[in-house]
Amino acid sequence: MRILFMGTPDFAVASLRRLVEDGHEICGVFTQPDKPKNRGHKLALSPVKEYALTQGLEVYQPLKMRDGEAMSLVESLEPELIVVAAYGKILPEEILNFPRLGSINVHSSLLPRYRGAAPINWAILNGETETGVSIMYMAKELDAGDVILQKTTAIGERENAQQLTERLAVLGAEALSETVIALGNGTASPFPQDESKQTYASMLSKEMSPIDWTRTAHQISCQVRGLIPWPCATTDVIHGQSMKIYDVMETGEISDAAAGTIVAAGKNGIDIACGDGKLLRIVELQAQGGKRMTASSYLLGHPIQL
Repeated sequence: MRILFMGTPDFAVASLRRLVEDGHEICGVFTQPDKPKNRGHKLALSPVKEYALTQGLEVYQPLKMRDGEAMSLVESLEPELIVVAAYGKILPEEILNFPRLGSINVHSSLLPRYRGAAPINWAILNGETETGVSIMYMAKELDAGDVILQKTTAIGERENAQQLTERLAVLGAEALSETVIALGNGTASPFPQDESKQTYASMLSKEMSPIDWTRTAHQISCQVRGLIPWPCATTDVIHGQSMKIYDVMETGEISDAAAGTIVAAGKNGIDIACGDGKLLRIVELQAQGGKRMTASSYLLGHPIQL
Protein backbone atom coordinates (compact mmCIF):
# COMPACT_ATOMS: atom_id res chain seq x y z
CA MET A 1 0.00 0.00 0.00
CA ARG A 2 1.18 3.54 -0.72
CA ILE A 3 1.39 5.24 2.68
CA LEU A 4 2.30 8.73 3.89
CA PHE A 5 3.59 8.47 7.47
CA MET A 6 3.53 11.29 10.02
CA GLY A 7 5.28 10.99 13.38
CA THR A 8 8.05 12.43 15.53
CA PRO A 9 9.21 10.69 18.79
CA ASP A 10 10.56 7.22 19.56
CA PHE A 11 7.01 5.93 20.05
CA ALA A 12 6.31 6.53 16.35
CA VAL A 13 9.46 4.82 15.09
CA ALA A 14 8.12 1.34 15.88
CA SER A 15 5.08 1.95 13.69
CA LEU A 16 7.10 3.31 10.77
CA ARG A 17 9.57 0.43 11.06
CA ARG A 18 6.73 -2.10 10.98
CA LEU A 19 5.23 -0.53 7.86
CA VAL A 20 8.63 -0.71 6.14
CA GLU A 21 9.17 -4.32 7.23
CA ASP A 22 5.68 -5.23 6.00
CA GLY A 23 6.74 -4.08 2.54
CA HIS A 24 4.48 -1.06 2.14
CA GLU A 25 5.48 1.80 -0.14
CA ILE A 26 6.24 4.75 2.11
CA CYS A 27 5.82 7.68 -0.27
CA GLY A 28 6.97 10.21 2.32
CA VAL A 29 7.52 10.90 6.02
CA PHE A 30 6.31 14.06 7.76
CA THR A 31 8.01 14.91 11.06
CA GLN A 32 8.55 17.94 13.28
CA PRO A 33 11.28 20.43 12.27
CA ASP A 34 14.76 19.90 13.72
CA LYS A 35 15.09 21.62 17.10
CA PRO A 36 18.07 23.05 19.06
CA LYS A 37 19.21 20.72 21.82
CA ASN A 38 21.37 21.04 24.94
CA ARG A 39 23.76 23.92 25.63
CA GLY A 40 25.36 23.90 22.20
CA HIS A 41 21.94 24.39 20.58
CA LYS A 42 22.93 22.02 17.83
CA LEU A 43 19.94 21.04 15.72
CA ALA A 44 18.70 17.57 16.65
CA LEU A 45 16.80 15.28 14.31
CA SER A 46 13.59 13.66 15.51
CA PRO A 47 13.84 9.89 16.10
CA VAL A 48 11.46 9.34 13.16
CA LYS A 49 13.66 11.40 10.85
CA GLU A 50 16.76 9.52 11.96
CA TYR A 51 15.15 6.17 11.17
CA ALA A 52 13.58 7.36 7.90
CA LEU A 53 16.94 8.54 6.58
CA THR A 54 18.51 5.13 7.28
CA GLN A 55 15.81 3.62 5.05
CA GLY A 56 16.26 6.13 2.24
CA LEU A 57 12.78 7.57 2.75
CA GLU A 58 11.88 11.11 1.71
CA VAL A 59 11.44 13.31 4.79
CA TYR A 60 9.37 16.48 4.90
CA GLN A 61 9.21 18.95 7.80
CA PRO A 62 6.48 21.53 7.12
CA LEU A 63 6.32 24.39 9.61
CA LYS A 64 2.58 24.86 9.12
CA MET A 65 -0.21 22.52 8.05
CA ARG A 66 -2.82 25.11 7.05
CA ASP A 67 -0.96 27.41 4.66
CA GLY A 68 -1.71 25.31 1.58
CA GLU A 69 1.84 24.07 1.06
CA ALA A 70 1.37 20.93 3.15
CA MET A 71 -1.81 20.10 1.26
CA SER A 72 -0.06 20.58 -2.08
CA LEU A 73 2.70 18.26 -0.90
CA VAL A 74 0.19 15.60 0.16
CA GLU A 75 -1.52 15.84 -3.23
CA SER A 76 1.80 15.41 -5.04
CA LEU A 77 2.68 12.31 -2.98
CA GLU A 78 -0.69 10.67 -3.79
CA PRO A 79 -0.95 8.40 -0.71
CA GLU A 80 -3.67 5.78 -0.48
CA LEU A 81 -3.51 6.06 3.30
CA ILE A 82 -2.09 8.49 5.86
CA VAL A 83 -0.77 6.97 9.09
CA VAL A 84 -0.17 9.28 12.06
CA ALA A 85 1.65 8.34 15.28
CA ALA A 86 2.49 11.09 17.78
CA TYR A 87 3.17 13.65 15.05
CA GLY A 88 2.54 16.67 17.27
CA LYS A 89 0.64 18.79 14.74
CA ILE A 90 -3.08 19.15 14.09
CA LEU A 91 -4.04 18.18 10.56
CA PRO A 92 -6.73 20.09 8.64
CA GLU A 93 -9.70 18.12 7.36
CA GLU A 94 -8.67 18.56 3.72
CA ILE A 95 -5.51 16.57 4.43
CA LEU A 96 -7.30 13.95 6.55
CA ASN A 97 -9.86 13.33 3.82
CA PHE A 98 -7.50 13.26 0.84
CA PRO A 99 -6.32 9.60 0.79
CA ARG A 100 -8.64 7.00 -0.76
CA LEU A 101 -8.53 4.94 2.46
CA GLY A 102 -8.54 7.91 4.81
CA SER A 103 -6.20 8.85 7.65
CA ILE A 104 -5.63 6.71 10.73
CA ASN A 105 -3.89 7.32 14.04
CA VAL A 106 -1.98 5.11 16.48
CA HIS A 107 -3.17 6.26 19.91
CA SER A 108 -1.72 4.93 23.16
CA SER A 109 -4.90 4.35 25.17
CA LEU A 110 -8.13 2.40 25.05
CA LEU A 111 -10.33 5.07 23.53
CA PRO A 112 -12.53 6.82 24.41
CA ARG A 113 -10.55 6.95 27.66
CA TYR A 114 -7.52 9.23 27.77
CA ARG A 115 -7.87 11.31 24.66
CA GLY A 116 -5.21 13.98 24.43
CA ALA A 117 -1.50 14.58 24.87
CA ALA A 118 -0.36 12.29 27.70
CA PRO A 119 -2.53 9.13 27.80
CA ILE A 120 0.24 6.80 28.99
CA ASN A 121 1.22 9.02 31.90
CA TRP A 122 -2.36 9.59 33.04
CA ALA A 123 -3.23 5.90 32.94
CA ILE A 124 -0.47 5.32 35.50
CA LEU A 125 -1.16 8.50 37.48
CA ASN A 126 -4.77 7.41 37.91
CA GLY A 127 -3.81 3.93 39.08
CA GLU A 128 -5.18 2.02 36.08
CA THR A 129 -4.24 -1.66 36.00
CA GLU A 130 -4.53 -2.00 32.23
CA THR A 131 -4.28 0.15 29.13
CA GLY A 132 -3.61 -0.44 25.46
CA VAL A 133 -3.55 1.05 21.98
CA SER A 134 -6.27 2.11 19.58
CA ILE A 135 -6.07 2.48 15.82
CA MET A 136 -8.72 4.97 14.80
CA TYR A 137 -9.83 7.09 11.91
CA MET A 138 -8.80 10.70 12.41
CA ALA A 139 -11.57 13.25 12.76
CA LYS A 140 -11.89 16.99 13.27
CA GLU A 141 -12.42 16.52 17.02
CA LEU A 142 -9.41 15.43 19.07
CA ASP A 143 -9.01 11.62 19.13
CA ALA A 144 -12.74 11.20 18.52
CA GLY A 145 -12.80 9.17 15.29
CA ASP A 146 -14.19 5.68 14.85
CA VAL A 147 -11.99 2.95 16.30
CA ILE A 148 -10.82 0.24 13.91
CA LEU A 149 -8.82 -2.01 16.23
CA GLN A 150 -7.67 -2.11 19.87
CA LYS A 151 -5.15 -4.17 21.82
CA THR A 152 -5.02 -4.35 25.62
CA THR A 153 -2.14 -4.92 28.03
CA ALA A 154 -1.73 -4.99 31.82
CA ILE A 155 0.27 -2.25 33.54
CA GLY A 156 3.05 -3.67 35.73
CA GLU A 157 2.96 -2.87 39.45
CA ARG A 158 6.25 -0.97 39.24
CA GLU A 159 6.19 -0.10 35.53
CA ASN A 160 6.81 3.57 34.83
CA ALA A 161 5.54 5.67 31.93
CA GLN A 162 8.79 5.43 29.97
CA GLN A 163 8.81 1.64 30.17
CA LEU A 164 5.13 1.43 29.29
CA THR A 165 5.65 3.75 26.32
CA GLU A 166 8.24 1.37 24.90
CA ARG A 167 5.87 -1.58 25.22
CA LEU A 168 2.91 0.29 23.77
CA ALA A 169 5.01 1.41 20.82
CA VAL A 170 5.54 -2.25 19.88
CA LEU A 171 1.90 -3.12 20.58
CA GLY A 172 0.78 -0.15 18.50
CA ALA A 173 2.95 -1.27 15.59
CA GLU A 174 1.36 -4.72 15.73
CA ALA A 175 -2.13 -3.25 15.78
CA LEU A 176 -1.24 -0.91 12.92
CA SER A 177 0.06 -3.78 10.80
CA GLU A 178 -3.17 -5.72 11.27
CA THR A 179 -5.26 -2.63 10.57
CA VAL A 180 -3.52 -1.78 7.31
CA ILE A 181 -4.05 -5.35 6.09
CA ALA A 182 -7.75 -5.16 7.01
CA LEU A 183 -8.16 -1.81 5.25
CA GLY A 184 -6.50 -3.19 2.14
CA ASN A 185 -8.73 -6.26 2.17
CA GLY A 186 -11.87 -4.29 2.92
CA THR A 187 -12.45 -6.33 6.09
CA ALA A 188 -12.01 -3.54 8.68
CA SER A 189 -14.97 -3.06 11.04
CA PRO A 190 -14.73 0.40 12.64
CA PHE A 191 -17.04 1.32 15.48
CA PRO A 192 -17.92 4.70 17.02
CA GLN A 193 -16.59 5.73 20.40
CA ASP A 194 -18.93 5.95 23.38
CA GLU A 195 -18.85 9.67 24.14
CA SER A 196 -20.29 9.09 27.61
CA LYS A 197 -17.08 7.30 28.61
CA GLN A 198 -14.53 9.71 27.20
CA THR A 199 -11.83 11.19 29.45
CA TYR A 200 -9.05 13.65 28.68
CA ALA A 201 -5.30 13.27 29.28
CA SER A 202 -3.94 16.80 29.60
CA MET A 203 -0.32 17.81 29.15
CA LEU A 204 2.00 17.32 32.12
CA SER A 205 3.49 20.20 34.09
CA LYS A 206 6.11 20.75 36.78
CA GLU A 207 3.31 21.75 39.16
CA MET A 208 2.47 18.03 39.33
CA SER A 209 5.92 17.10 40.71
CA PRO A 210 5.87 17.79 44.49
CA ILE A 211 4.93 14.71 46.51
CA ASP A 212 2.20 15.13 49.14
CA TRP A 213 3.09 12.47 51.70
CA THR A 214 -0.40 12.60 53.23
CA ARG A 215 -1.60 10.67 50.19
CA THR A 216 -1.54 6.87 50.18
CA ALA A 217 1.60 4.91 49.37
CA HIS A 218 -0.03 3.60 46.19
CA GLN A 219 -1.10 7.06 45.02
CA ILE A 220 2.44 8.36 45.48
CA SER A 221 3.86 5.33 43.69
CA CYS A 222 1.56 6.08 40.75
CA GLN A 223 2.70 9.71 40.80
CA VAL A 224 6.37 8.75 40.68
CA ARG A 225 5.90 6.18 37.91
CA GLY A 226 3.55 8.37 35.90
CA LEU A 227 5.89 11.36 35.77
CA ILE A 228 8.87 9.48 34.33
CA PRO A 229 10.90 10.71 32.45
CA TRP A 230 9.46 14.26 32.82
CA PRO A 231 8.76 16.23 34.92
CA CYS A 232 9.53 13.64 37.66
CA ALA A 233 8.11 13.55 41.16
CA THR A 234 10.06 15.56 43.76
CA THR A 235 10.37 15.71 47.52
CA ASP A 236 12.34 17.76 50.05
CA VAL A 237 12.01 15.47 53.08
CA ILE A 238 15.56 14.12 52.59
CA HIS A 239 18.08 16.57 54.08
CA GLY A 240 15.67 19.40 53.33
CA GLN A 241 16.63 19.69 49.67
CA SER A 242 14.46 19.07 46.62
CA MET A 243 15.19 15.75 44.92
CA LYS A 244 13.81 14.00 41.88
CA ILE A 245 12.46 10.53 42.62
CA TYR A 246 12.82 7.94 39.85
CA ASP A 247 11.87 4.65 41.46
CA VAL A 248 9.89 3.59 44.51
CA MET A 249 8.51 0.38 45.96
CA GLU A 250 5.44 -0.21 48.09
CA THR A 251 6.80 -2.29 50.97
CA GLY A 252 3.42 -3.15 52.49
CA GLU A 253 4.82 -2.38 55.94
CA ILE A 254 2.85 -0.27 58.42
CA SER A 255 4.10 2.61 60.58
CA ASP A 256 2.48 4.98 63.05
CA ALA A 257 4.96 7.74 62.12
CA ALA A 258 3.62 11.01 60.76
CA ALA A 259 3.27 11.28 57.00
CA GLY A 260 6.55 12.36 55.40
CA THR A 261 8.71 10.91 58.19
CA ILE A 262 11.79 8.90 57.22
CA VAL A 263 11.43 5.62 59.09
CA ALA A 264 14.42 3.69 57.75
CA ALA A 265 17.46 4.39 55.55
CA GLY A 266 19.96 1.74 54.50
CA LYS A 267 21.08 -0.64 51.79
CA ASN A 268 17.51 -1.27 50.61
CA GLY A 269 16.64 2.40 50.24
CA ILE A 270 14.84 5.11 52.18
CA ASP A 271 11.47 4.22 53.73
CA ILE A 272 9.01 7.08 54.26
CA ALA A 273 5.64 7.01 56.01
CA CYS A 274 2.60 7.88 53.92
CA GLY A 275 -0.86 9.15 54.79
CA ASP A 276 -2.40 5.68 54.95
CA GLY A 277 0.18 4.47 57.47
CA LYS A 278 2.05 2.40 54.88
CA LEU A 279 5.71 2.82 53.99
CA LEU A 280 6.99 3.76 50.54
CA ARG A 281 10.61 2.94 49.77
CA ILE A 282 12.64 5.33 47.63
CA VAL A 283 14.89 3.16 45.48
CA GLU A 284 16.36 5.65 43.00
CA LEU A 285 16.76 9.43 43.21
CA GLN A 286 18.68 12.46 42.01
CA ALA A 287 19.78 15.27 44.28
CA GLN A 288 20.05 18.82 42.94
CA GLY A 289 23.27 19.14 40.98
CA GLY A 290 23.93 15.42 41.31
CA LYS A 291 23.56 12.31 39.19
CA ARG A 292 20.73 9.83 39.12
CA MET A 293 21.62 6.99 41.48
CA THR A 294 20.24 4.36 43.82
CA ALA A 295 19.15 5.58 47.21
CA SER A 296 21.64 3.23 48.84
CA SER A 297 24.49 4.82 46.87
CA TYR A 298 23.30 8.27 47.87
CA LEU A 299 23.29 7.25 51.54
CA LEU A 300 26.95 6.22 51.38
CA GLY A 301 27.93 9.86 51.02
CA HIS A 302 24.91 11.40 52.75
CA PRO A 303 23.93 9.25 55.73
CA ILE A 304 20.61 9.93 57.43
CA GLN A 305 20.48 10.02 61.21
CA LEU A 306 17.19 8.65 62.49
